[in-house]
Amino acid sequence: MARFSGRFSRRSFLRVTGLGAAALTTPLAAPAIVRSAYAAGGTVKLGCLFSSSGTMANIEGRLNYVVRMAADEINAKGGVNGRTIEVAVSDPASDWPLYAQIGKQMLEQDKVAALFGCWTSVSRKSVLPVVEQAKGLLFYPLHFEGDENSPNVVYVNSPPASSVLPAVDYLMSDDGVSAKRFFMLGSDYVWPRTINKQLKGYWKSKGIEESAWKEEYVPLGFSNFQTLVNQIRAFADAGGGKPIVVLTVVGSSIPDFLREFSNQGIKATDVPVLGLDMVEADLEGLNTEPLVGHLNCWAYLQNAKAAANTAFLKQWADYVKAKNVPFKGDVAIDPMVSAYDAVHLWAMAAAKANSFEVPEVRKAFAGLTFDCPSGYTISMTAENNYVARGVFIGSVNEKQGFDILWQSKDTPKPVPFSPYS
Repeated sequence: MARFSGRFSRRSFLRVTGLGAAALTTPLAAPAIVRSAYAAGGTVKLGCLFSSSGTMANIEGRLNYVVRMAADEINAKGGVNGRTIEVAVSDPASDWPLYAQIGKQMLEQDKVAALFGCWTSVSRKSVLPVVEQAKGLLFYPLHFEGDENSPNVVYVNSPPASSVLPAVDYLMSDDGVSAKRFFMLGSDYVWPRTINKQLKGYWKSKGIEESAWKEEYVPLGFSNFQTLVNQIRAFADAGGGKPIVVLTVVGSSIPDFLREFSNQGIKATDVPVLGLDMVEADLEGLNTEPLVGHLNCWAYLQNAKAAANTAFLKQWADYVKAKNVPFKGDVAIDPMVSAYDAVHLWAMAAAKANSFEVPEVRKAFAGLTFDCPSGYTISMTAENNYVARGVFIGSVNEKQGFDILWQSKDTPKPVPFSPYS
């Protein structure tokens, strides 16, 4: 498990709290654990709910560090409302109920001003009733299936209308590969199943017959894709138009799938893969030459051409070196940037409200803008807690990254609920 220096050991914290595998990795002495997030003492506390162990560790664990990096940046400029930001970091261990358990403790005992957390939608869904009951605030940095609009969640990334549909449209167009048939392969939980339900509704609206698609699901953490890749090969060989794979497996299953796809010699020119959860970190350690041309879609790609991105990448590389962060300093992924943006949006709202109280911070969201490392100016309105972001479609290159194939001209208005659900 990745740890910050000077933190309680997991074992000692378990003895104190009795929380089982749910371990905070910030020092929580008895007086501090019940201290208000903005009580006397000059600090305001934020909480992280990102796993650094389990199937999500390689990608999700990075977000603990980038939240702290953003907090350090803000603190170096004087903090917020005269307070220094303190970040409490946890490890829900990729165990969905633990996100709720730790989130409840952070809100009710640590009195954090806001939570930043979750990767999978099932972890977010587990935290949602907790944050609503506590009247807290959760900043969620992942693009996701939409169909949710809680006043207690800031949806920092993009719903499907702003991310998935543009990518699928691209693949169906003449500029893409004129895709006509679709093999949907996902991890078995709410995000893949809901996305695929929406895609099927969308394809029906385009007059595409149900015989043109197939869907399969695997358990979280699934690794042996040989049989499923054989099924994809048979689906492609059946004819009827250009096939693509819409991949919604998550975590460690992504590189395992890509490795098997490559091992079986299937090229992007034969059957392109659109990996909806695939990020640069998933390509680490892989030979990406046989994977060139497979696609993803996000609100940020590391190869974004922007001065703000150059500054962010240098900041992250310097931070990794200075803090001995156990992740590569030359790899950045969308949810890292979204978490970074989230801390800044929270700080801007708190400063605008001159308060850390959630109702006041929430009122201050309307009209906020921030120059994201993506190169887009992201924004919020009074309509909901969704953030308007740009959109990128990337193509795997030989250097374990993504070349930018297409990006939106502006930041499309987020549409929380899909008409195709």
